[in-house]
Amino acid sequence: MLAVELAAPATQPCNKDETALAQYLAAGRAESTRRAYRADWQRFLDWCEPRRHPTLPASPETVAAYLAAEADAGLKVTTLRRRVAAIRLAHRLRGHEPPTNSELVRATLRGIARLHGAEPQQKAPAMAAVIRRMVDTLDLSTLRGRRDRALLLLGFASALRRSELSALAVGDLEFVSEGVRVHVRRSKTDQEGLGQVVAVIRGGDYCPVTAVRDWIETVGIRSGSLFRRMHRGDAVSEQPLSGHSIAAIVKRCAEACGLCPAEFGGHSLRAGFLTSAAQSKASLYKLMEVSRHTDPKSVMRYVRRAAEFEDHAGEGLL
Repeated sequence: MLAVELAAPATQPCNKDETALAQYLAAGRAESTRRAYRADWQRFLDWCEPRRHPTLPASPETVAAYLAAEADAGLKVTTLRRRVAAIRLAHRLRGHEPPTNSELVRATLRGIARLHGAEPQQKAPAMAAVIRRMVDTLDLSTLRGRRDRALLLLGFASALRRSELSALAVGDLEFVSEGVRVHVRRSKTDQEGLGQVVAVIRGGDYCPVTAVRDWIETVGIRSGSLFRRMHRGDAVSEQPLSGHSIAAIVKRCAEACGLCPAEFGGHSLRAGFLTSAAQSKASLYKLMEVSRHTDPKSVMRYVRRAAEFEDHAGEGLL
């Protein structure tokens, strides 16, 4: 439970009401977020312990010094912001005023961002042509090759996040004559679990619907996880692929077709679809319909990337 684990150093035990509250608070966050917060909080505890700094509540001076030390150690600003969020949550769960609200902590984080830069590193988009090249490197005589083909093509065509791909079950797919409806049970923008549906249209030689059907029918999967871990000897397990495993597959396929694997990851499939569709002049509304973004600004960066050399102001000047 997120609350109990984050607030482990507290001396007062949790009663039943607190335990129930912790369960609901934990359920309101994705599992990947809970794991990250637990690790971030533990890192803060590990830093404070040898220095004998109190942690619950922690002082603004302690948190500011911690952030400065982590920045000097090379942590990215995005990681530091997440660690601030974990510290804030731990204090709120135990009824303490978060030290992260203080101007000292805020100013420290602003200063770190100004000195070290806060621009997140984006993975390269795996454009449609790149996806086809990746698929061409796979050995389709093996189950692993068929799984990876289905993963690449569906991941691209549905613009799913890697955590959403990992969570997909066979029962989440609704095959229809036009393609397949992918039911996303929970996502980053749907933490209440209301559910979202992404329509994936049929394609040509690299049809995602055909690839997924082939994977399901060849393996004989009737229920459970769609994309599964595999053991030696091309044996399929019942365990789902993790988000990290999905990223590793994308990297491996990128390297196999001569690209730098470090530039690619799980997000490359989602980014590749949005950029490729924007190049094909898909409307912003249709892009958001597939990606399920709630803020047009998040999608516009893909549109701008797709059109950054069109009607360029410098055309013909040199």
